[in-house]
Amino acid sequence: MKVIDLFKKQTKQLAVLIDPDKLSPEQLVETAVIAEKANVDFLFVGGSLMTSDSLFHCIRTIKDNTNIPVVLFPGNSYQISRNADAMLFLSLISGRNPDMLIGMHVLSAPYIKLSGLETIPTGYMLIDSGKPTSVTYMSNSFPIPNDKKDIAACTAMAGEMLGMQTVFMDAGSGAIQNVPEEMIEFVKGSIDIPLIIGGGIRTIEKAKSVINAGADIIVVGNRFEEDPELIYSFADTVSSFNR
Repeated sequence: MKVIDLFKKQTKQLAVLIDPDKLSPEQLVETAVIAEKANVDFLFVGGSLMTSDSLFHCIRTIKDNTNIPVVLFPGNSYQISRNADAMLFLSLISGRNPDMLIGMHVLSAPYIKLSGLETIPTGYMLIDSGKPTSVTYMSNSFPIPNDKKDIAACTAMAGEMLGMQTVFMDAGSGAIQNVPEEMIEFVKGSIDIPLIIGGGIRTIEKAKSVINAGADIIVVGNRFEEDPELIYSFADTVSSFNR
């Protein structure tokens, strides 16, 4: 089954975000093993800025310790590995930087084609989180103000009409505020494709509120870097919506 078909399941799902630069080999194994035991749905791998050549080894380690689908969440056109199961082919539709809308995609397309990776066209939307984040700096773009749900909804609708298969609304790594629930609900009611929400989801209560607002997949990274054991409780919370 393709990963996009798993995205489209009528269930709530959890993705654990792994930045290869931030975890030691031992921490990576621990995270993968816990994720497997907790029945996590996806492992997203990538980062806004990777300063080491660790992507290949990261994915190989994950594959050695879990059967969870590994999905590349690339911060640039160099974060490609044929060993992953799929790749979010991100177009930063919330910004106006042509490189992030199409430029980098043109450069990477032939390599991705040769890799045989399943690509998932994804409308990527940055939402203001209350502070500058790595992704806003690296993408040289402004996030959508978190009180402008109409702009977010229209942007998501445009992405869907352009052929995106999913929308990913992200407050960014280390966000002070997550994507507002009111905005999530408004966007979810405006599109018919899976909605992914990431950034600032640090507590079980926040995870519940984001899912209740309409998120199909929630992405958590920084919180699990601090305490991977929390994966168990987050996974159980997400799965409780499917019982």
